[in-house]
Amino acid sequence: MPQPAARSTSTTQRVDSDDDLALLERIAAGDRGAIQRLYFAYHRRLSRFLSRTVRRPDLVEEIVNDTMFTVWRGAGDFRGDSRVSTWVMGIAYRHALKRMRRDRRSSETLSIEQHDIDPGNDAGAGQRELRECIERALLSLPAPQRLVIELAYFMGYSCEEISTIADCPVNTVKTRLFHARERLRALLPGLSDIAAAPDQRNPA
Repeated sequence: MPQPAARSTSTTQRVDSDDDLALLERIAAGDRGAIQRLYFAYHRRLSRFLSRTVRRPDLVEEIVNDTMFTVWRGAGDFRGDSRVSTWVMGIAYRHALKRMRRDRRSSETLSIEQHDIDPGNDAGAGQRELRECIERALLSLPAPQRLVIELAYFMGYSCEEISTIADCPVNTVKTRLFHARERLRALLPGLSDIAAAPDQRNPA
């Protein structure tokens, strides 16, 4: 598993952030066309994030819509302390966390047997089985741990950005990542060579 990505300051991301900020200013002024543009700009990103955490397609679309409604209602409250994308993702995070805690199917602990990873299978079947095993292992994590794993390793957010998204200290993010990784190692012995990022081996 790669280390969480460091925050990028590429020209492309700066331009995208400027475009997002302009849209947000228009949304705050009541421009319905702007919220539609922001919706289409973020729909795929939010759906990808939510589909691996909530795991129910019907709820994914519902949470995306709830997120955009919150953006519509709260655009005027954005103060520019973070990127627009981080702010939007934070709203989605809170909606997802609330829904996951309410939905028992999302919080059930799943047992994973060692024979789920079978090195004797052909490459294609083995890869599918491995992906399924990893997905099931992720589902067994407590909601906050599952969300930070998704944000760090699948979405590429830094620990600092995740702390903003989750509205918690950076050390809390690192602690959640640490415990999530330890649980994944226990559930997936075939992946025991996963190395922790240097700043996550001894979380505060």
